[in-house]
Amino acid sequence: MRFDLKSFQFVDSEHAPNALAIAAADRSLTWAQLRTEASAWADEARKHGVAQDIPVAIYGHKEASFFVAMVGALLIGAPFVPVDTIYPAERLRRIVEIVRAAAVYDAASGTFTPGEGAVLAERGLAYVMFTSGSTGDPKGVQIGRESVGLLGDWMLGSFGLGDAPVFMNQAPFSFDLSMYEVFATLASGGACVLNAREQIAAAGTWMPRLAEHAVTVWVSTPSFAHQQLANRDFSPATLPALRTFLFCGEPLPSALAKKLRQRFPDAVILNTYGPTEATVATTWIEVTDAVLAAHDPLPVGHAKPESVLIVDEGEICIVGDHVMRGYLNRPDLNEAKLYTYADGRRAFRTGDLGQMEEGGLLFCRGRMDDQIKLNGYRIELAEIDEALHALPGVEGGACAVLRRPDGTAVRLIGFVAGVAAEDQSASLLAPAALAGWKERLAQRLPPYMVPSELVACPALPMSNNHKIDRKKLVEIYSGIPA
Repeated sequence: MRFDLKSFQFVDSEHAPNALAIAAADRSLTWAQLRTEASAWADEARKHGVAQDIPVAIYGHKEASFFVAMVGALLIGAPFVPVDTIYPAERLRRIVEIVRAAAVYDAASGTFTPGEGAVLAERGLAYVMFTSGSTGDPKGVQIGRESVGLLGDWMLGSFGLGDAPVFMNQAPFSFDLSMYEVFATLASGGACVLNAREQIAAAGTWMPRLAEHAVTVWVSTPSFAHQQLANRDFSPATLPALRTFLFCGEPLPSALAKKLRQRFPDAVILNTYGPTEATVATTWIEVTDAVLAAHDPLPVGHAKPESVLIVDEGEICIVGDHVMRGYLNRPDLNEAKLYTYADGRRAFRTGDLGQMEEGGLLFCRGRMDDQIKLNGYRIELAEIDEALHALPGVEGGACAVLRRPDGTAVRLIGFVAGVAAEDQSASLLAPAALAGWKERLAQRLPPYMVPSELVACPALPMSNNHKIDRKKLVEIYSGIPA
């Protein structure tokens, strides 16, 4: 059994209905059970106003019911809006307000909380994924049902994942990387092993759990895989079925790829690239020994079938039916970022700098703006700036990024100005007046966007074009005595 991403219905296949579909943090479901529960969920959701083109927010972490709800929404034709428990209550409230969801489904309790229930102007969406916004508000990326069908076709047709692959799912469902596992599992009739944060933290039992379910495809950011290298169980001896590493969300360092090649010599390493606005990813390449010998930094690969890549004045632009249908209620952003290509298809200006080699091999060279990736999460620094500025007594706030030599983001440092202190010229450390700043920021921002440190300075440095000079902020931080 599998879930067809063209008809959006369960269909029979060579895979038995009693085969594993979902091994969640709380319980497991066969394909037959997934079909039964998704159909029942859809019936219940309709009673709460969820209908075709009327969105439903799904709140939770790695419960089986979260996956069931996403499939149930696909059955109805209702766009699902995934929100992980990592987000504070205020952010959930704001997302529900923006999308005007019919209801919020709590996957842990199995209950619906009623909402507005407005029909979206954009019809035929599969999901709306909210990402960090430069205005201080999250922005909704609208992904069409045709786009997820193309995603499934690409993964099964190009990645060599084998028959009925078993995916390791670790990224929150509110992080679009996780849509790799969701839609490839549905399209293939394979299985998805959902891993909660507390399960991953228990290293002694987590890897054996993956082995128990015979995981064949590891999906994560490179940073997450790098963290596992310290675990001796992260090896072919413990994970004999693992045959593919699928990376996305941030640059894959060549040093990490080499370590993985040594640790898992028989596994395939796939490096992919793409923004949320292009349905998870657009390019791919198998990182072989020959690729490692020829390139450092590594390329992000060639364009997926039926898509076009353009590097226009240094900016990567993506063309194809997998490009989003636009940002929800943001005509200003749509005008700036979307355009119609010569063949009539949607095109998206990514804001990523790129370089194209002969033959269409693409390399990413950073960003044109203040958007960054930290452990795979896309972050607009301006959103953190807004939250810092809202702290009591602060007249100006800004966030800077500490990076590794290869340019990868490591930590966020917050800076504030205008806070009363006895002698700010003598110390750049945060004054006692800002006690509890982390807790205040956590009410507005998810944990991965809260800076690890806060620094008070007399004034925020400005560049010649009157923007915050984030490079100067890093220099200020580097000059603080240890």
